[in-house]
Amino acid sequence: FEAMGDQIVASKHLKDFKPQELSNTVWAYATVEVSHPKLFEAVANHIVQSDCFNQFVPQALSNTLWAYATMGIMDKQLYSSFVPAAAKLVGAFNNQGLSNIAWVYAVADVDAPALFNGFYINACVEKNDGFKIEYLRQLYQWHLWQTKEKSNAGLPQDLLGRSYKAFISEDPTVSKFQDDVVSQITSIGLDPQEEVLMDSGYRIDAVVEVNGNTIGVEVDGPHHFVGKSRSPLGRTILKRRQVPAIDGIELVSVPYWEWDKLGKSRTKKQEYLRKLLGLAEGS
Repeated sequence: FEAMGDQIVASKHLKDFKPQELSNTVWAYATVEVSHPKLFEAVANHIVQSDCFNQFVPQALSNTLWAYATMGIMDKQLYSSFVPAAAKLVGAFNNQGLSNIAWVYAVADVDAPALFNGFYINACVEKNDGFKIEYLRQLYQWHLWQTKEKSNAGLPQDLLGRSYKAFISEDPTVSKFQDDVVSQITSIGLDPQEEVLMDSGYRIDAVVEVNGNTIGVEVDGPHHFVGKSRSPLGRTILKRRQVPAIDGIELVSVPYWEWDKLGKSRTKKQEYLRKLLGLAEGS
């Protein structure tokens, strides 16, 4: 994948790519979560400079934007520039397209009132029965963005109820990494609560009280990041932003590469956590 991306960028043949081919390219990299910043930058620049937004069919448009948001690429110009074309296609999007588009703009935090209006809501209602669980989860995160982070209209009550149930329905899994972090938090005198369901609907790996403040601790393994990079995926970015904004708590991350550096030393791990949580040495 990396070599192919390098070749596409170096060849300067993107001008010969049709919108569907551009979409297929970035979608493929995002699907397997392979990082190639130069390729994504080159494709985005080509789309913007060639002003070919209206040449994208519904699926190609939603897949393109989904790819950028999934990879955590916050290209505000790209997202904003796609809004008019996406708005024209609202009635043509299938369920996946509607939910993907909603999730994309929630991740990017790019206001799009011309896109997310009564017409969009009606399109969702008309296709109400066709939303799979993963699509409903995306819609719920969009609803949080619209109604809690912004002051806009969200999903109608029935669809909201289904989306919320879908969002909280996934059973949490606890890794050995998380077990180790929680064990060390306990060892420094705190009382962590695991897999806490917040008012927002998000689950936090561990929640602790520190000096009267509630802090959420996210134990971030490799699946939170793009490939082998240290760049967070779109879903990680969205959670990190929405939990503090909506639940009003501080959220800190324990990334796997920092924890791995500490080896098996309990002392180093506990020092790391004291610093991360703002605890004085020995407290």
